[in-house]
Amino acid sequence: MNAPDLARYRIRLAEGFLAEAEQDFELRRWRSCVDNAQLSTENAGKCVLAVFGVVPRTHDPAQQIAQILRTKDLPPDLESTLEKMLPDLLALGSAEHFLTDYGDEVRYRSPWEIFDRQAAADALGAARRSVASAREILLMQGAKGNEPV
Repeated sequence: MNAPDLARYRIRLAEGFLAEAEQDFELRRWRSCVDNAQLSTENAGKCVLAVFGVVPRTHDPAQQIAQILRTKDLPPDLESTLEKMLPDLLALGSAEHFLTDYGDEVRYRSPWEIFDRQAAADALGAARRSVASAREILLMQGAKGNEPV
């Protein structure tokens, strides 16, 4: 799979999980909303990584995006969008992924005990922002004459 195809695939995943998170929120399924929001955010991050030609197998793309911010000379608009995306990627990384699926095994708290309406609202907001940022980056990269994504 080439980078443009992979980026398009990842944005479709991000949008699909975001739609499910929206439905879960309406149905008051807080744990499921956070789970789908996390997957949406993760795939939005991986979409952006695909634009740069790197998509590792991870639930935490924030580390690679932070590295891109540290090591690449980026146009200001692209750098700003990546910086804006980073806090949401950090908030919904691998730790959140495991909590939504397995709960807190140290404190014997199930996922349904951990996540409430506020946690779901926060995660949903992060997913919405992440997907919007990924779409923005795809448009920026396509508009700059790079291989269209």
